[in-house]
Formats: sequence, structure tokens, C-alpha cells
Amino acid sequence: MTFRQSGHLLKMETSVGTDGSVDYQLPLDDQRLPLNQFIGSTISIEHLGDIHCIHCGRRSKKSFAQGYCYPCFISLPQCDTCIMSPERCHFHAGTCRDSAWGEKFCFTDHFVYLSNTSGVKVGITRGDQLPTRWVDQGATQGLPIFRVKNRRQAGLIEDRLRQHVADKTQWQRMLKGNNEDIDLAAFRDELVDKCQTDLSQLAEECGIQAMQYLDQQKTLHIDFPVQDFPEKVKSFNLDKQPKIEGVLQGIKGQYLILDTGVINIRKYTAYDVEFSAEV
Repeated sequence: MTFRQSGHLLKMETSVGTDGSVDYQLPLDDQRLPLNQFIGSTISIEHLGDIHCIHCGRRSKKSFAQGYCYPCFISLPQCDTCIMSPERCHFHAGTCRDSAWGEKFCFTDHFVYLSNTSGVKVGITRGDQLPTRWVDQGATQGLPIFRVKNRRQAGLIEDRLRQHVADKTQWQRMLKGNNEDIDLAAFRDELVDKCQTDLSQLAEECGIQAMQYLDQQKTLHIDFPVQDFPEKVKSFNLDKQPKIEGVLQGIKGQYLILDTGVINIRKYTAYDVEFSAEV
């Protein structure tokens, strides 16, 4: 029997069980399709030709910044350069694209964290996005190390720490398997010690109470639903190959792992597709 469902893609939604196992759902417009049940089955995803902006709904020939049309991309605060480089926040200069949006999303508690993806990396996220952020990047371990009052402060800490640790994931390596566990707490202590002078200066600038060092947090271990990892990573491109199909061997990060290649679902946010599976 063939199962079929169509709609516009959004990034996969996840939940993490008490044992660290990850459960995935694929949003297609208002529908939420449980994906773990299809691991081991033949699936296909076909781009039906349309892309509609996730903000205004305008039809677009291309998706910018994972789901936006070009006018929204150049005008919305969530598409500004400071989203990718939070230390470059310009709210204090009075040039935020939307100060109300900035106050809601940027002036809230943020975490600086360490995670184990293709190796140890440093990153930041809003307080309500853990452990979602770690799951989205394919991390098998995550540990919050600082809590701060706003996004810019988190970015400034990250900027100091990434002088000694990566801030990017090598996605091909991440998809080839799981790294061995790392003692993230010990790594944290060594990293903070290396950056002590810079961090102390930053604490003086931001205010002593602005930076909370989280030295008592425990590492979260994450278990992704993967039966087989690929030896070589071949990435599908829906713009060049509108229909992909193969046996779903697992899900890690925002990637579906098929026996024929991998696809980054988040990259194709706002694409109108048909998902089918042999069940």
C-alpha cells in the first residue's frame, strides 16, 4: 500500500525522550507526519514546482534564508545578518529592522553551549530552544555552559570561545556516523580557562550579573533513529532533481538518510512537495 501526503515543507519537528531517543515529524502545511515509522521503507519526495514564502505566502522562484521570498529576505529582522552573526547586533544603534521583534526574540535568555556533532563545537540558542537546537544540528551530546540576558551577549561570548574551538559542523562527517562520546564538562573547563581574560573583560562590559557560568550542568546524550549510515554522502538537490526516492535508513539532524543519498529538509523549507511511502 502506498501512503501519500502533499504540502509545503517546514523543518522537521522533534521531541527527545527520557532515554535520549529522537522522534521526528515532517510538517506539510498543517499536517504533521510521524517519520520514524517509515525507517526501513521506500519513500519518495517530489517537488511539485511551487515555492511560497513562509512569512507572506508570496509565490517565489527561489527560497531565501530557508523559506523566504526576496522582499521578505531583505526586510525582515529574522533574515538580518546579525541572526547568523549575533555579535554584530545593531539594536543599540537604533537600526534594527523591527525593534518589537528584536525585543521579543533577541532580548530574552540565551544559552552558549558545547555540542558534539562532527567534533566539539560552540554555539548559541534561545533559552527555549534546547535541546531542539542540538537535535537540528545532529549533535549526539550537548552541554549549556553560559546563560545570558540577550542574543548579542551570547554572540560576544561565542566570538571569544571560537578562537579555540570550531563553531561549524562538518555535515558530511556528521552523517557518516556518530562520534565517540566526549567529556564536554572537562572540555568546557579547559576552554573557559583559556579564555578567562577575554571573558572577564566581557563580564565587566556587560555587567557581572549578565553572564551566568553553568558549571553544574550535565551533558545530554541524544540517540538518533538511524539503521545504517552512508559510507559516502551524496546530497540530493530538489531544484535539479525534483523527485528523489530510496529506502529511508535513518534521520539525523535535519537530514533524511536514504540508501540513494541524503536530503536536508530544512534547506527546502516552503517547497510544495508530495511525500509518499510504501507501507
